Amino acid sequence: MTVSSSLEVGKLEPSAWELTELLPEPSEEVIVERLASIEAMVQSFEGRRGELSADMGQEMLLAVVRQYEDLVEQVEVLAAYGNLWFASDTLDQAALNFKNRIEQVLTDAQNRVLFFVLWWKQVDDEAAAILLPSGSLYADYRHFLQNLRRLRPFTLAEHSEQLINLKDADGMDAVLTLYSMLTNRLEFHLEIEGEQKVLTRDQLVSNVHSPNPDLRQAAYRELFRGFGSESTLLGQIYIHRLRDWYSENVQLRGFASPIAVRNKANDIPDEAVETLLEVVREKSSVYQRYFRLKAEWLGVERLRRYDLYAPLAGSQKEIPYSEGVGLVLDTFASFHPEMAAKAERIFAERHIDSAIRKGKKGGAFCYTVLPSQTPWLLANYTGQVRDVATLAHELGHAIHSMMAADHSVLTQHPVLPLAETASVFAEMLLTDRLLAEERDPLAIRELLASAIDDSYATVLRQAFFVRFEIAAHDAVRAGKSVAELNSLYLADLEEQFGDSVEIDPDFQHEWITIPHMYQTPFYCYAYSFGQLLVLALYQRYKEEGQAFISGYLELLAAGGSQRPQEILSKIGVDITDPEFWRGGFSVVEDLIDQLETITR
Repeated sequence: MTVSSSLEVGKLEPSAWELTELLPEPSEEVIVERLASIEAMVQSFEGRRGELSADMGQEMLLAVVRQYEDLVEQVEVLAAYGNLWFASDTLDQAALNFKNRIEQVLTDAQNRVLFFVLWWKQVDDEAAAILLPSGSLYADYRHFLQNLRRLRPFTLAEHSEQLINLKDADGMDAVLTLYSMLTNRLEFHLEIEGEQKVLTRDQLVSNVHSPNPDLRQAAYRELFRGFGSESTLLGQIYIHRLRDWYSENVQLRGFASPIAVRNKANDIPDEAVETLLEVVREKSSVYQRYFRLKAEWLGVERLRRYDLYAPLAGSQKEIPYSEGVGLVLDTFASFHPEMAAKAERIFAERHIDSAIRKGKKGGAFCYTVLPSQTPWLLANYTGQVRDVATLAHELGHAIHSMMAADHSVLTQHPVLPLAETASVFAEMLLTDRLLAEERDPLAIRELLASAIDDSYATVLRQAFFVRFEIAAHDAVRAGKSVAELNSLYLADLEEQFGDSVEIDPDFQHEWITIPHMYQTPFYCYAYSFGQLLVLALYQRYKEEGQAFISGYLELLAAGGSQRPQEILSKIGVDITDPEFWRGGFSVVEDLIDQLETITR
């Protein structure tokens, strides 16, 4: 692997990110200057209102879209600074104040330029077809404008849309910020090797992969103690989130169902999502078979839910940060040099926050701001093998964004179900690399088991989260309580695992620990979609070798510049065909067969 001269991988340590590219400093002088610039751009754009008409011509419409694009870029930069600063320390009052201040200003700006999007959605189809820019040079703008019109039937009058934006800023958005603050300030206490430790959520959850069954159980129970102590409050936040979602989107906007809102946003047909969820439900037996086998290998009669991610080899190998980064970069380079070169930029430009700190947002994410900027990554690196996999996953997201950097900020981002295409693929590359280099049968067994565990967590678990969400939305409208939602979630687990896993009542609180259910309802099926899609694509890569790579990179480079069905049709994928989704499970079954052979 050729590493850029500015990046010395061997000397890397977990650290915080550098945000000065977005804002030199959050001083009042700088903030006022940026806000004044945005205000001037908003006023200029408002002056376009009188120019909008069905006979304005393509050139005039293009000029308006470009001006809108410039404004979106400026807004994205300021919003990103607020979100990234707050994510790095959710307990920092200055970060919270900045985030809230910017959100208020940007909500006002959004309301004032909303007239353009609303006007465009109201233009009749014949006039819109004439106005749409033609030619490859304007393909991004054409797709952006066509995409806006998909939501035409669900768009309200301008004043109503403005009211909703104002309501959200100081209503549901504020409540969700409180959810984030409340859950990220939780401290967890766990005794490890005789020492009582105070842990963040990520540090605590890393212990559910421990070879010690008592430690796994203790970690889960402490997680549910922490969240369970706030279950009434967190449950009420969720209930109001669901009521708000339904009243706005179904009652006011006219979506057919709560999940149809996400499907339209993802530009995925309801039929395809229903097919996906039904096939995953049908194929839950694949993972149930694995959990029965895993119980045998662990020497227990039946797997407990506490033991789901128990390692088979009993090894707790720790990988130093620099070694983990080097392993991921080298794996990418072996696939294609461009992947490695793009990933290196994250570290060379200090666009990653990987250190463990109290108050820092848990989990991991990739944040793409502008096509012209390298994305920012948040991780919480504890030294586990799966932390290396997380690095590969999030760097995959970043590579996806950078591959699509030639597109507009309006079309760079892929829709959610395609957003995992590079991230999951990157994880699979890493797994194959580790399997190829490992000679110890026990370690190979552990790697295979870890890959199957991860596929379970990404496919079956996420799809059943969404099945619970569908049922929860119905239950909340029927006036069910938080306790009844707990019972509903336990029933969801029982269907998911059948008789293969023993489920402790502690797990009734698990759903309140899932931020996506609060922040982005029905988001989670995108993981199932992406994982099964990638399983099929990865199988083709193994069969076709180098011939596969150019087409795959082209898929990533499309970003969000085309409709997902259009992108996938080019590689022969029909997402409404149950057999396509079943094909992904065939790969999982092959992994289980390999593992069963090794453990005999």
